[in-house]
Amino acid sequence: MATPTERTHSNLQNLQVLYEDNHLIVVNKRAGDIVQGDKTGDTPLAEVVKQYIAKEYNKPGAVYLGVVHRIDRPTSGVVVFARTSKALGRLNKQFAERNTEKTYWAVVKNPPPQASETLVHYLKRNPKQNKSYAHAKEVPGSKRAVLTYQVAKELNNYYLLEIALETGRHHQIRAQLAAIGSPIKGDLKYGFDRSNKDGSIHLHARKLVITHPVQKEDLMILAPTPDDVIWAACEG
Repeated sequence: MATPTERTHSNLQNLQVLYEDNHLIVVNKRAGDIVQGDKTGDTPLAEVVKQYIAKEYNKPGAVYLGVVHRIDRPTSGVVVFARTSKALGRLNKQFAERNTEKTYWAVVKNPPPQASETLVHYLKRNPKQNKSYAHAKEVPGSKRAVLTYQVAKELNNYYLLEIALETGRHHQIRAQLAAIGSPIKGDLKYGFDRSNKDGSIHLHARKLVITHPVQKEDLMILAPTPDDVIWAACEG
């Protein structure tokens, strides 16, 4: 398994590059950044990465960058971008066919009913609210959502859950944990009692394992957690 290099760049909004080569680039998204442009008009992470590539490699003109997947704006962690159209097609296929391993960390105040469990819900998205609702049984317009969690660590007043994500639905982890009575710290939308001061939630895309689109070997990317006391306790 290839071991990615990690470099932190102080410029370009403190972009943290976890791995890069001619075919792809992987970054550690900060909570609050958007991966792709939206109606807010805020500068997306994809544009920042393009600026980084242009500067780092002295590339004149337009820089190609393909968005492979996204994580929620208040969430931090691993995000992969493709640097060629060939890599984008192959990575898209991996994600669509679920030939990736996605591991998330979530901090919750209410312990889940069991120390470990596989959760299966049917999520129905409400576009007007930008929210997904978890149902125990299939309902019209719903999509099956599956994840497995385990309590990885008990903290002062909180619990760290490690989550293996099998499907990639809208707000899946947030909705499913809320459905079992364990909303994520800071996630007002899904029932936590107060927000985090910086608008983040304590959900972090900790690890991603993919097959390199050209070299065909497994690539494991590990993203350091954000700089705060609770995440530091999780890492410790």
